Amino acid sequence: MNKLEEQYEEIHPKLYAFFYSRTGNRMTAQDLCHDTFYEACKSIGSFNGNSTLSTWVFSIATNLLRKYYRKNKYQHSLMQKLATLPETDIHSLEELAEIHEDTRILLHHISKLDDASREIVLLRIYGELSFAEIGLLIGKSENYARVTFHRLKLKIQKLMEVTL
Repeated sequence: MNKLEEQYEEIHPKLYAFFYSRTGNRMTAQDLCHDTFYEACKSIGSFNGNSTLSTWVFSIATNLLRKYYRKNKYQHSLMQKLATLPETDIHSLEELAEIHEDTRILLHHISKLDDASREIVLLRIYGELSFAEIGLLIGKSENYARVTFHRLKLKIQKLMEVTL
């Protein structure tokens, strides 16, 4: 059993949450998770250990997500869709249960961030990556990722207090 198989149970829920938060579609998130692990298994020999396995898998995931957006000309992430949804646009009780009011408001505020900031927040919250891993993925230092996330968290908390 290789290292990827051992950590699959830990990485998969984080990866699914990351994809679901970006696409807003369960099936797409599942497909992208499957594709990510397929690509990771295929190229596990190229994993050199310069980063954690989780960071390496998330870099594959990020590239697949970009490819998905390009291939499907997908213009809006889940947060952008939620930001423009009218209050009455919930079609079923299932959707109502899935998108709680606080989560909807949080995602609305996250959607208003610039792309780089939104990526840091999503990788930290949904990907549960460390600041070192986030810094590596975005090409910045660990300290940059930590400070930026902290500032964004304070900004969103302030906005949430005003909204609630």
